[in-house]
Amino acid sequence: MRADVLVVGAGLAGLWTATELARRGHDVVLADRRTRLDATVRTTGIFVRRTLEDFDLPPEHLGPPVRRMVLYPPSHRDPVTLDSRHDEFRVGDMAALFLELAARAAVAGVRLELGTRYLGSRGDAHLLHGPEGAVEASATFVVGADGARSAVARELGLDRNRELLVGAEEVFEVPRRDVVPAFHCVLDPRLAPGYLAWVLDDGQHAHVGVAGYPDRYPHGLRDALRRFAATAPGLEGVPVPDTVERRAGPIPVGGLLRRIAGPRGLLVGDAAGAVSPLTAGGLDPCLRLSAHAADVLDRALRVGDRRELAAYDGAALRARFRGRLAMRRGLSLVRTPAVAAAGVAALRTPPGRAAARRILFGHGSFPDPHPVTQPQLRLARYP
Repeated sequence: MRADVLVVGAGLAGLWTATELARRGHDVVLADRRTRLDATVRTTGIFVRRTLEDFDLPPEHLGPPVRRMVLYPPSHRDPVTLDSRHDEFRVGDMAALFLELAARAAVAGVRLELGTRYLGSRGDAHLLHGPEGAVEASATFVVGADGARSAVARELGLDRNRELLVGAEEVFEVPRRDVVPAFHCVLDPRLAPGYLAWVLDDGQHAHVGVAGYPDRYPHGLRDALRRFAATAPGLEGVPVPDTVERRAGPIPVGGLLRRIAGPRGLLVGDAAGAVSPLTAGGLDPCLRLSAHAADVLDRALRVGDRRELAAYDGAALRARFRGRLAMRRGLSLVRTPAVAAAGVAALRTPPGRAAARRILFGHGSFPDPHPVTQPQLRLARYP
Protein backbone atom coordinates (compact mmCIF):
# COMPACT_ATOMS: atom_id res chain seq x y z
CA MET A 1 0.00 0.00 0.00
CA ARG A 2 1.45 3.37 -1.02
CA ALA A 3 0.23 6.85 -0.10
CA ASP A 4 1.44 10.39 0.39
CA VAL A 5 -0.01 10.47 3.90
CA LEU A 6 -1.16 7.75 6.28
CA VAL A 7 -3.59 9.08 8.88
CA VAL A 8 -4.12 6.84 11.91
CA GLY A 9 -7.45 7.35 13.65
CA ALA A 10 -10.77 8.34 12.07
CA GLY A 11 -12.13 10.58 14.77
CA LEU A 12 -12.89 14.23 14.10
CA ALA A 13 -9.21 15.20 13.80
CA GLY A 14 -8.27 12.34 11.50
CA LEU A 15 -11.29 12.72 9.23
CA TRP A 16 -10.81 16.47 8.90
CA THR A 17 -7.07 16.28 8.21
CA ALA A 18 -7.42 13.45 5.71
CA THR A 19 -10.22 15.15 3.81
CA GLU A 20 -8.42 18.48 3.57
CA LEU A 21 -5.30 16.80 2.20
CA ALA A 22 -7.24 14.71 -0.31
CA ARG A 23 -9.10 17.79 -1.56
CA ARG A 24 -5.71 19.31 -2.36
CA GLY A 25 -4.81 16.37 -4.57
CA HIS A 26 -2.79 14.19 -2.21
CA ASP A 27 -3.13 10.41 -1.90
CA VAL A 28 -4.37 9.69 1.64
CA VAL A 29 -5.02 6.46 3.52
CA LEU A 30 -7.07 6.74 6.72
CA ALA A 31 -6.86 3.72 9.05
CA ASP A 32 -9.03 3.11 12.10
CA ARG A 33 -9.24 0.08 14.37
CA ARG A 34 -13.03 0.31 14.57
CA THR A 35 -15.11 -1.62 12.07
CA ARG A 36 -17.86 1.04 12.32
CA LEU A 37 -17.28 4.74 12.83
CA ASP A 38 -20.69 5.21 14.46
CA ALA A 39 -19.70 2.88 17.31
CA THR A 40 -17.75 3.67 20.48
CA VAL A 41 -18.34 7.42 20.61
CA ARG A 42 -16.34 8.88 23.50
CA THR A 43 -16.90 12.63 23.36
CA THR A 44 -19.89 14.66 24.52
CA GLY A 45 -19.66 16.44 21.18
CA ILE A 46 -20.01 20.06 22.29
CA PHE A 47 -19.32 22.56 19.53
CA VAL A 48 -18.79 26.19 20.57
CA ARG A 49 -19.88 29.29 18.71
CA ARG A 50 -16.46 29.95 17.20
CA THR A 51 -16.39 26.48 15.65
CA LEU A 52 -19.90 26.79 14.27
CA GLU A 53 -18.99 30.13 12.68
CA ASP A 54 -15.74 28.94 11.07
CA PHE A 55 -16.21 25.30 10.05
CA ASP A 56 -18.59 23.62 7.64
CA LEU A 57 -20.42 21.18 9.89
CA PRO A 58 -23.68 19.58 8.72
CA PRO A 59 -26.45 21.36 10.66
CA GLU A 60 -28.77 18.36 10.48
CA HIS A 61 -26.41 16.55 12.86
CA LEU A 62 -26.33 19.36 15.43
CA GLY A 63 -28.74 19.73 18.32
CA PRO A 64 -30.65 22.89 19.30
CA PRO A 65 -28.56 25.90 20.35
CA VAL A 66 -27.76 26.48 24.02
CA ARG A 67 -27.27 29.99 25.40
CA ARG A 68 -27.38 29.40 29.16
CA MET A 69 -24.66 28.21 31.56
CA VAL A 70 -25.49 27.45 35.20
CA LEU A 71 -22.61 26.97 37.67
CA TYR A 72 -23.32 25.21 40.98
CA PRO A 73 -21.47 24.71 44.26
CA PRO A 74 -21.49 21.22 45.81
CA SER A 75 -24.77 21.95 47.62
CA HIS A 76 -26.50 22.78 44.29
CA ARG A 77 -27.93 25.88 46.03
CA ASP A 78 -27.63 29.49 44.80
CA PRO A 79 -26.12 28.74 41.40
CA VAL A 80 -24.63 31.36 39.10
CA THR A 81 -26.63 31.68 35.87
CA LEU A 82 -25.03 33.19 32.78
CA ASP A 83 -27.07 33.94 29.65
CA SER A 84 -25.53 34.88 26.32
CA ARG A 85 -27.03 36.89 23.46
CA HIS A 86 -25.57 34.32 21.07
CA ASP A 87 -26.02 30.63 20.36
CA GLU A 88 -22.99 29.47 22.33
CA PHE A 89 -23.15 25.68 22.12
CA ARG A 90 -24.64 22.93 20.00
CA VAL A 91 -24.20 19.24 20.71
CA GLY A 92 -23.34 17.08 17.75
CA ASP A 93 -24.83 13.69 17.05
CA MET A 94 -21.30 12.36 16.84
CA ALA A 95 -22.15 8.95 15.40
CA ALA A 96 -24.04 10.52 12.51
CA LEU A 97 -21.42 13.24 12.18
CA PHE A 98 -18.59 10.71 11.84
CA LEU A 99 -20.50 8.90 9.10
CA GLU A 100 -21.17 12.16 7.25
CA LEU A 101 -17.54 13.25 7.47
CA ALA A 102 -16.40 9.80 6.34
CA ALA A 103 -18.66 10.14 3.29
CA ARG A 104 -17.07 13.53 2.55
CA ALA A 105 -13.64 11.96 2.90
CA ALA A 106 -14.52 9.21 0.44
CA VAL A 107 -15.81 11.76 -2.09
CA ALA A 108 -12.53 13.67 -1.73
CA GLY A 109 -10.60 10.48 -2.51
CA VAL A 110 -9.51 9.28 0.92
CA ARG A 111 -9.00 5.51 1.14
CA LEU A 112 -10.67 4.50 4.40
CA GLU A 113 -9.39 1.27 5.97
CA LEU A 114 -11.67 0.20 8.83
CA GLY A 115 -10.92 -2.60 11.25
CA THR A 116 -7.25 -1.78 10.77
CA ARG A 117 -4.77 -1.37 13.64
CA TYR A 118 -1.53 0.58 13.53
CA LEU A 119 1.32 -1.63 14.77
CA GLY A 120 4.29 0.67 14.31
CA SER A 121 6.95 1.26 11.68
CA ARG A 122 9.87 -0.60 10.18
CA GLY A 123 12.16 1.71 8.28
CA ASP A 124 10.02 3.75 5.91
CA ALA A 125 7.13 1.26 6.08
CA HIS A 126 4.23 1.47 8.53
CA LEU A 127 2.80 -1.82 9.74
CA LEU A 128 -0.97 -2.24 9.78
CA HIS A 129 -3.16 -5.21 10.58
CA GLY A 130 -6.51 -5.24 8.82
CA PRO A 131 -9.32 -7.67 8.08
CA GLU A 132 -7.11 -9.57 5.65
CA GLY A 133 -4.05 -9.69 7.88
CA ALA A 134 -0.79 -7.74 8.01
CA VAL A 135 -0.18 -4.92 5.53
CA GLU A 136 2.80 -2.63 4.99
CA ALA A 137 1.92 0.96 4.16
CA SER A 138 4.60 3.13 2.59
CA ALA A 139 3.83 6.82 3.14
CA THR A 140 5.82 10.03 2.99
CA PHE A 141 4.22 11.21 6.24
CA VAL A 142 2.14 9.66 9.01
CA VAL A 143 -0.42 11.61 11.05
CA GLY A 144 -1.24 10.49 14.57
CA ALA A 145 -4.94 11.12 15.18
CA ASP A 146 -5.16 8.10 17.45
CA GLY A 147 -6.24 9.66 20.71
CA ALA A 148 -4.84 10.75 24.05
CA ARG A 149 -2.58 7.70 24.39
CA SER A 150 -1.19 7.90 20.86
CA ALA A 151 0.86 4.99 19.55
CA VAL A 152 1.98 7.14 16.63
CA ALA A 153 3.46 9.70 19.03
CA ARG A 154 5.55 6.99 20.65
CA GLU A 155 6.65 5.62 17.28
CA LEU A 156 7.69 9.06 15.98
CA GLY A 157 9.51 9.99 19.18
CA LEU A 158 7.18 12.94 19.84
CA ASP A 159 5.73 14.18 23.11
CA ARG A 160 2.92 12.23 24.75
CA ASN A 161 0.15 13.33 27.10
CA ARG A 162 1.06 13.01 30.77
CA GLU A 163 -1.82 14.79 32.52
CA LEU A 164 -5.10 13.02 31.91
CA LEU A 165 -8.56 13.17 33.37
CA VAL A 166 -11.02 10.33 32.96
CA GLY A 167 -14.63 11.06 32.14
CA ALA A 168 -17.88 9.13 31.85
CA GLU A 169 -21.37 10.17 30.89
CA GLU A 170 -24.83 8.86 30.11
CA VAL A 171 -26.84 10.17 27.15
CA PHE A 172 -30.58 9.79 26.72
CA GLU A 173 -33.55 11.45 25.07
CA VAL A 174 -35.66 13.81 27.16
CA PRO A 175 -39.34 14.64 26.65
CA ARG A 176 -40.18 18.01 25.18
CA ARG A 177 -41.04 20.47 27.93
CA ASP A 178 -41.09 24.19 28.61
CA VAL A 179 -37.50 24.74 29.79
CA VAL A 180 -34.60 26.82 28.56
CA PRO A 181 -31.84 24.63 27.08
CA ALA A 182 -28.92 24.87 29.47
CA PHE A 183 -25.46 23.61 30.33
CA HIS A 184 -25.36 22.85 34.07
CA CYS A 185 -21.92 22.48 35.70
CA VAL A 186 -21.27 21.43 39.30
CA LEU A 187 -17.96 22.09 41.04
CA ASP A 188 -17.67 19.26 43.58
CA PRO A 189 -14.33 17.50 44.22
CA ARG A 190 -16.14 14.49 45.70
CA LEU A 191 -17.71 13.75 42.31
CA ALA A 192 -15.33 15.44 39.87
CA PRO A 193 -11.90 15.92 41.48
CA GLY A 194 -10.03 18.56 39.52
CA TYR A 195 -12.86 19.16 37.07
CA LEU A 196 -16.67 19.36 36.86
CA ALA A 197 -19.80 17.28 36.85
CA TRP A 198 -22.27 18.32 34.16
CA VAL A 199 -25.75 18.09 32.74
CA LEU A 200 -26.21 19.40 29.24
CA ASP A 201 -29.91 19.45 28.34
CA ASP A 202 -30.65 20.95 24.92
CA GLY A 203 -34.32 19.96 24.98
CA GLN A 204 -33.77 16.83 22.90
CA HIS A 205 -31.06 14.91 24.72
CA ALA A 206 -29.49 15.05 28.15
CA HIS A 207 -25.81 14.38 28.74
CA VAL A 208 -25.06 13.59 32.40
CA GLY A 209 -21.39 13.18 33.20
CA VAL A 210 -18.47 13.47 35.58
CA ALA A 211 -14.73 13.72 35.03
CA GLY A 212 -11.67 14.06 37.21
CA TYR A 213 -8.22 12.78 38.05
CA PRO A 214 -8.35 8.97 38.10
CA ASP A 215 -6.31 8.55 41.27
CA ARG A 216 -8.86 10.60 43.23
CA TYR A 217 -11.80 8.25 42.71
CA PRO A 218 -11.65 5.90 45.74
CA HIS A 219 -14.76 4.02 44.62
CA GLY A 220 -14.33 4.40 40.88
CA LEU A 221 -15.60 6.72 38.19
CA ARG A 222 -18.83 4.80 37.59
CA ASP A 223 -19.78 5.11 41.26
CA ALA A 224 -19.31 8.89 41.10
CA LEU A 225 -21.46 9.07 37.96
CA ARG A 226 -24.19 7.00 39.61
CA ARG A 227 -24.24 9.26 42.68
CA PHE A 228 -24.31 12.42 40.59
CA ALA A 229 -27.03 11.16 38.25
CA ALA A 230 -29.29 10.53 41.25
CA THR A 231 -29.40 14.27 42.09
CA ALA A 232 -28.28 15.93 38.85
CA PRO A 233 -29.56 19.51 38.58
CA GLY A 234 -31.72 20.59 35.68
CA LEU A 235 -33.40 17.21 35.23
CA GLU A 236 -35.78 17.26 38.18
CA GLY A 237 -38.83 15.19 37.33
CA VAL A 238 -37.41 13.97 34.01
CA PRO A 239 -37.71 10.19 33.63
CA VAL A 240 -34.53 8.36 32.74
CA PRO A 241 -35.15 5.53 30.27
CA ASP A 242 -34.04 2.01 31.07
CA THR A 243 -31.59 2.09 28.17
CA VAL A 244 -29.04 4.92 27.96
CA GLU A 245 -25.93 5.41 25.86
CA ARG A 246 -22.77 5.25 27.95
CA ARG A 247 -19.52 6.95 27.03
CA ALA A 248 -16.14 7.07 28.72
CA GLY A 249 -12.54 7.89 27.95
CA PRO A 250 -9.39 9.82 28.86
CA ILE A 251 -9.19 13.62 28.50
CA PRO A 252 -5.76 15.26 28.12
CA VAL A 253 -5.58 18.53 30.06
CA GLY A 254 -1.86 19.21 30.19
CA GLY A 255 -2.11 21.62 27.28
CA LEU A 256 -0.87 21.39 23.73
CA LEU A 257 2.31 19.30 23.60
CA ARG A 258 5.56 20.98 22.63
CA ARG A 259 6.94 18.45 20.15
CA ILE A 260 4.04 17.51 17.89
CA ALA A 261 5.97 17.18 14.63
CA GLY A 262 9.10 15.51 13.33
CA PRO A 263 10.54 14.77 9.91
CA ARG A 264 8.32 11.69 9.48
CA GLY A 265 4.97 13.09 10.59
CA LEU A 266 2.89 14.94 13.13
CA LEU A 267 0.07 14.72 15.67
CA VAL A 268 -3.45 16.18 15.69
CA GLY A 269 -6.41 16.23 18.07
CA ASP A 270 -6.11 14.57 21.47
CA ALA A 271 -2.83 12.96 20.40
CA ALA A 272 -1.33 16.48 20.28
CA GLY A 273 -2.99 17.54 23.54
CA ALA A 274 -5.22 19.92 21.57
CA VAL A 275 -7.72 20.32 24.40
CA SER A 276 -8.38 23.39 26.51
CA PRO A 277 -6.46 22.85 29.78
CA LEU A 278 -9.20 24.55 31.78
CA THR A 279 -12.54 23.62 30.21
CA ALA A 280 -11.37 20.32 28.64
CA GLY A 281 -13.17 21.36 25.46
CA GLY A 282 -11.49 19.61 22.58
CA LEU A 283 -13.53 19.91 19.37
CA ASP A 284 -12.64 23.50 18.45
CA PRO A 285 -8.88 23.02 19.10
CA CYS A 286 -9.09 19.71 17.26
CA LEU A 287 -10.47 21.28 14.08
CA ARG A 288 -8.17 24.31 14.15
CA LEU A 289 -5.04 22.26 14.67
CA SER A 290 -6.17 19.78 11.99
CA ALA A 291 -6.62 22.60 9.49
CA HIS A 292 -3.15 23.88 10.36
CA ALA A 293 -1.69 20.37 9.98
CA ALA A 294 -3.23 20.04 6.53
CA ASP A 295 -1.68 23.36 5.49
CA VAL A 296 1.78 22.33 6.69
CA LEU A 297 1.64 18.84 5.16
CA ASP A 298 0.34 20.20 1.87
CA ARG A 299 3.26 22.62 1.66
CA ALA A 300 5.80 19.93 2.58
CA LEU A 301 4.45 17.55 -0.05
CA ARG A 302 4.39 20.20 -2.77
CA VAL A 303 7.95 21.41 -2.22
CA GLY A 304 9.26 17.95 -1.36
CA ASP A 305 10.98 19.10 1.82
CA ARG A 306 10.42 17.42 5.20
CA ARG A 307 11.84 20.47 6.95
CA GLU A 308 8.58 22.29 6.29
CA LEU A 309 7.04 20.30 9.15
CA ALA A 310 9.13 22.40 11.54
CA ALA A 311 6.46 25.09 11.06
CA TYR A 312 4.08 22.86 13.00
CA ASP A 313 5.36 24.16 16.32
CA GLY A 314 3.51 23.07 19.44
CA ALA A 315 5.80 25.02 21.75
CA ALA A 316 4.95 28.34 20.09
CA LEU A 317 1.23 27.67 20.28
CA ARG A 318 1.46 26.35 23.84
CA ALA A 319 2.92 29.66 24.98
CA ARG A 320 -0.50 31.25 24.42
CA PHE A 321 -2.08 28.95 27.00
CA ARG A 322 -0.10 30.17 30.01
CA GLY A 323 -3.17 31.65 31.68
CA ARG A 324 -5.32 28.56 31.20
CA LEU A 325 -2.54 26.26 32.29
CA ALA A 326 -2.25 28.28 35.50
CA MET A 327 -6.00 28.03 36.05
CA ARG A 328 -5.82 24.28 35.40
CA ARG A 329 -3.27 24.01 38.21
CA GLY A 330 -5.59 26.02 40.43
CA LEU A 331 -8.60 23.83 39.65
CA SER A 332 -6.55 20.70 40.32
CA LEU A 333 -5.93 21.98 43.86
CA VAL A 334 -9.64 22.16 44.74
CA ARG A 335 -9.87 19.25 47.17
CA THR A 336 -12.75 20.06 49.53
CA PRO A 337 -16.40 21.09 49.10
CA ALA A 338 -15.74 24.24 51.12
CA VAL A 339 -13.10 25.45 48.68
CA ALA A 340 -15.38 24.63 45.75
CA ALA A 341 -18.24 26.56 47.34
CA ALA A 342 -15.95 29.56 47.88
CA GLY A 343 -14.92 29.41 44.23
CA VAL A 344 -18.53 29.53 43.04
CA ALA A 345 -19.24 32.36 45.50
CA ALA A 346 -16.45 34.36 43.88
CA LEU A 347 -18.21 33.94 40.53
CA ARG A 348 -21.26 35.74 41.92
CA THR A 349 -19.29 39.00 42.12
CA PRO A 350 -19.21 41.32 39.08
CA PRO A 351 -15.51 40.57 38.38
CA GLY A 352 -16.15 36.84 38.81
CA ARG A 353 -19.12 36.86 36.46
CA ALA A 354 -17.14 38.83 33.88
CA ALA A 355 -14.25 36.35 34.07
CA ALA A 356 -16.62 33.40 33.77
CA ARG A 357 -18.27 34.92 30.72
CA ARG A 358 -14.89 35.46 29.05
CA ILE A 359 -13.89 31.85 29.64
CA LEU A 360 -17.21 30.20 28.81
CA PHE A 361 -18.53 32.49 26.07
CA GLY A 362 -15.28 33.88 24.65
CA HIS A 363 -13.44 33.09 21.44
CA GLY A 364 -10.22 32.01 23.10
CA SER A 365 -10.44 28.22 22.91
CA PHE A 366 -7.46 27.91 20.56
CA PRO A 367 -5.14 30.51 19.03
CA ASP A 368 -4.89 31.11 15.32
CA PRO A 369 -1.79 29.10 14.41
CA HIS A 370 -0.88 31.07 11.31
CA PRO A 371 0.90 34.01 13.00
CA VAL A 372 3.42 31.57 14.52
CA THR A 373 3.95 29.65 11.27
CA GLN A 374 7.39 30.87 10.24
CA PRO A 375 9.09 27.99 8.40
CA GLN A 376 11.88 30.24 7.20
CA LEU A 377 13.05 30.54 10.82
CA ARG A 378 12.92 26.81 11.53
CA LEU A 379 14.07 25.00 8.41
CA ALA A 380 17.34 24.00 10.01
CA ARG A 381 15.65 21.97 12.73
CA TYR A 382 15.15 18.80 10.66
CA PRO A 383 17.89 17.46 8.38
